Amino acid sequence: MRLSRYFLPTLKEAPSDAQIVSHQLMLRAGLIRQEAAGIYAWLPLGFRVLKKIEQIVREEQVRAGAVELLMPTLQLADLWRESGRYDAYGPEMLRITDRHERELLYGPTNEEMITDIFRAYVKSYKALPLNLFHIQWKFRDERRPRFGVMRGREFLMKDAYSFDVDEAAARKAYNRMFVAYLNTFARMGLKAVPMRADTGPIGGDLSHEFIVLADTGESQVFCDRRLVEMPAPGANVDWDDLQGIVDERTSMYAATEEMHDAARFEGETSEDQRLTARGIEVGHIFYFGTKYSEPMKAFVAGPDGRDTPVHMGSYGVGVSRLLGAIIEASHDEAGIIWPDAVAPFDVSVINLRANDAAVSAACEDAVGKLEAAGKEVLYDDTDERPGGKFATADLIGVPWQLTLGPKGLAEGVVELKRRATGEKESLSLESALARLTA
Repeated sequence: MRLSRYFLPTLKEAPSDAQIVSHQLMLRAGLIRQEAAGIYAWLPLGFRVLKKIEQIVREEQVRAGAVELLMPTLQLADLWRESGRYDAYGPEMLRITDRHERELLYGPTNEEMITDIFRAYVKSYKALPLNLFHIQWKFRDERRPRFGVMRGREFLMKDAYSFDVDEAAARKAYNRMFVAYLNTFARMGLKAVPMRADTGPIGGDLSHEFIVLADTGESQVFCDRRLVEMPAPGANVDWDDLQGIVDERTSMYAATEEMHDAARFEGETSEDQRLTARGIEVGHIFYFGTKYSEPMKAFVAGPDGRDTPVHMGSYGVGVSRLLGAIIEASHDEAGIIWPDAVAPFDVSVINLRANDAAVSAACEDAVGKLEAAGKEVLYDDTDERPGGKFATADLIGVPWQLTLGPKGLAEGVVELKRRATGEKESLSLESALARLTA
């Protein structure tokens, strides 16, 4: 992709109302543009990152056995009346009346709709277990939207819903999502700690938030330091028996501010392992039994032939929120530092003299070889001054910068920079391309 033909509206200074680093950098790097309070347009660079995060989430859901579908953003109010949540949910719900006087709402979550879909088709326990998920835009009318995509009103979310014949099976489904979330966030370069959490308006008696530690996190968290460094389980686990993995992580103290018990923290965690930090919620999972299936009559015939309400869980990941969380956890004074897996491009090729035929030819050749090797390349072929090109490259955070100029080419070398470390190396173009395509 040639930068001269790309739409990348960067800013030298962030707007004064952008209070946290991720919001400032997303605006400055041309990832988003605010259209209304808590509502953003996703510009090309931000949209590329959003789609990469979405794909990682999707792949790990499928690996854990979930099946994808897509539900609409608008829902019938009557479904929410069946569950008893329509009046209870509060002013965060955007209520709508269409031209036929039907009462609708812009979905903040999908427990009711997925339960309605399930009950229409599934009648026997033999069709279970079942986990259905989608990745869809949601709307919650926050009183004070702030911090950019971290606390917006419209947001992209993955939500999955499990259906099982009894509590024991439902807890196995919960464990599968627990492990899937650990793997998901690890693939994005994040260390997410599962913490026992309040179930809130979703309901139920078992819930964990997945928290990424960051200095600018929205709330205070308390945990055993060993949880932060614990590696993700990985794909090669026994998906039918995950209790040991879950027990290992839930046996150590970890709690959000709302669930914190200071006496327990001190009693269960040695002083040298106690960690108090700020954290950002990036995922939340719930087991809530028959909270929705009972009032909505989502029954299946059990092994004994009698109808029984299914046991359910729901599992959310803030896909758009994750961009903010990743930036909060990975940036420096120059800009964003994208982990490789979610970066908008793999390599930024920087032409220091776009009007030099030899330099341009070398850049074109390098771009062609990188793209042929499957790399996504942003080629800065603009006539911007070198200082401006380097500043833009650092700001947008592409993992590798390959710089070609007339002086270096005359000496047979180019510069290769790793954005994450700032390490620069002068080497031949062939060696640089070999490094990037290895």
